[in-house]
Amino acid sequence: QAQFVESGGGLVQPGGSLRLSCAPLERAANHYFMAWFRQPSGKEHELVANINWSGDVTYYVDSVKGRFTISRDNSKKETYLQMTSLTPEDTAVYYCNTFPLPQTPSWGQGTQVMVSS
Repeated sequence: QAQFVESGGGLVQPGGSLRLSCAPLERAANHYFMAWFRQPSGKEHELVANINWSGDVTYYVDSVKGRFTISRDNSKKETYLQMTSLTPEDTAVYYCNTFPLPQTPSWGQGTQVMVSS
């Protein structure tokens, strides 16, 4: 069963922007690290970014560094991913989850991001 629900995806032209949101499906535990993953069609899940509780420690995969910003609002237990300068290579289904992943992760529905002219 999924712990989180993702939203905010859609179709955008190259160079465009999207802001993804991640909310707990129900009351959720506190997670020290949260993360965004993405899964291009036919590919494995890729870690895109993660963020610690305080928001002062973040990680970004090289391909999105400088373009994506992860943030969180602990009062809402929500996590966000602001994506700018999108390219077709960013096309994927995006998921949020805890970090590190458990041995058998549970994935939500994700939100689809398609970057195309």
